[in-house]
Amino acid sequence: MTATTSEAAPVPTMMAALAVYLERRALVMLALGFSAGLPFLLIFDTLSAWLRDAGLSLNVIGVFSLATLVYSFKFLWAPLIDRTTVPMLTAWLGHRRSWMLLCQIVITLGLWLVAGSDPRASLGAMALCAIGVGFASATQDVVIDAWRIEAADVAKQGVMAAAYQWGYRLAMIVAGALPLLLAQAYSWNLSYAVMAGLMGVGMAAVVFAPREASHTIRVIHTEHVQASRAIEIVEWVARLLVLALGALLLGSGLAANVSVAAQLLSGVGLAPLGEGLLAAWRSDAGVWYQFASVVVGFGVIVVSTLAIPGVRTRPGLYLGSALGDPLKDFFKRYRGSAALILALICTYRLSDFVLNIMNPFYLDLGFSLTEVAEVRKVFGVVASMLGVFAGGVAIARLGLIRALLVGAFGGPVSNLVFIWLGMRGHDLPALFAAISVDNVASGFAGTCLIAYMSSLTAQGFTATQYALFSSLYALPGRLIASQSGRLVESAAHSADSGGVFSPLNGLFTSLPPESFAQALQKSGVGPASLGSGYTVFFLYSTLVGVFAVVLTFVLVLGRKAPTAGTA
Repeated sequence: MTATTSEAAPVPTMMAALAVYLERRALVMLALGFSAGLPFLLIFDTLSAWLRDAGLSLNVIGVFSLATLVYSFKFLWAPLIDRTTVPMLTAWLGHRRSWMLLCQIVITLGLWLVAGSDPRASLGAMALCAIGVGFASATQDVVIDAWRIEAADVAKQGVMAAAYQWGYRLAMIVAGALPLLLAQAYSWNLSYAVMAGLMGVGMAAVVFAPREASHTIRVIHTEHVQASRAIEIVEWVARLLVLALGALLLGSGLAANVSVAAQLLSGVGLAPLGEGLLAAWRSDAGVWYQFASVVVGFGVIVVSTLAIPGVRTRPGLYLGSALGDPLKDFFKRYRGSAALILALICTYRLSDFVLNIMNPFYLDLGFSLTEVAEVRKVFGVVASMLGVFAGGVAIARLGLIRALLVGAFGGPVSNLVFIWLGMRGHDLPALFAAISVDNVASGFAGTCLIAYMSSLTAQGFTATQYALFSSLYALPGRLIASQSGRLVESAAHSADSGGVFSPLNGLFTSLPPESFAQALQKSGVGPASLGSGYTVFFLYSTLVGVFAVVLTFVLVLGRKAPTAGTA
């Protein structure tokens, strides 16, 4: 697929753009989004409530973090999805839908087994089932993304992405509330059995979904390779062990969670080293340890795929082609702009990712936890879904690149509304307005980025390339976000001591008494100075978004189709 397809098409009317949401593909995508979101929350959040209710310690519950890790490196087995057919199912449903149905069957079976378990009597079996559900769920995500990309052209990718996100968010609401209500009224076992039944929504969507474009499996040439079976088995084992080590390092960094590695080290008698890793990840410099873990993890994965110098072996050819060819294809098709494209993917949502201190900001303004929950978790979700919808319509009406540019502007600029909120103080209507503006802009930009990443993939490598893009795009944001709190307090101390930011104090002379009332106790500065600190931070969050705006402009001005014959 290419990002230029939709630009040459006639501009559809607004009614035509809205009508796309009622097409068969979009409705199927809504159900598939529900199927993707349901197991995610059931395993990664709701299950912990069941375990805690059963009296298990938080340390024991931490064992289940392995299930969360698989989402961080799902691109490692995405080549298997691109290259392998499912016996019997592929002939009936096609390549992508057969994999979707297989994943959904495994998820349903896993949830059913969890429903029949007692965490106090069979915790190990329940943990294995949860990990299996997590693996199948992450695989389902890879396949759904690939089907979405291959089943619709670029002009409709915004609508497809919006429908997916709507379904996903609906599933998060259902999986976060319904099991708790059923567990309170009946039992946890019944609640998870009902959730397993709800996976039927996704299965029905697979059956009724149209086939994607015909799938081509790229050939890996192993002709004239001669080696004994025993030697190949030893090489496979060695390479896969190295690959697993790289995946563990990579996943621990991307997920900001090193507990699995620590538990493995403890299991082999290296508990002090595991405790040291946990302490490093939780320290002030933890984000840099995570970044180093990602870099080293990638390096180890690359090593596992390299050919043995001067020797052609099947394991080396298979791993090198499966993991290396998708990257080679991307850089070949976008030669001259591939680095800029990857930079845009990594910076497009920076202005959103740095906003990791919003709850402290709301509380410092004097809002109660209930007020924040009602506005942010209820009204904010509605606003976000509206932004997602608007992003899909904009892509259909304006074209992908123009909509991407609007999103690049809208995300950073929307952060300025929080400066206005800080000047208003504890004002509930102002909180509604600020969160609405920010969530609409965030939902819009997210839809545009998903559609843009989708347009970059190539036939035969769709699953692998998109899984890689989606695994990496948040990493720079996580690194920069680690400094958000420090920036607020540094700017606040500067304003309090008459420094360069002190003129901003005049913006906060008429605040309600409850706003920033505990600034002195919490941050050692006056209320107006803390307001100035937050103002500087929100200006900074807007400025970091300028990178994405500039990169988008550069790519628009120098835009050209990928190299012919490779897409």
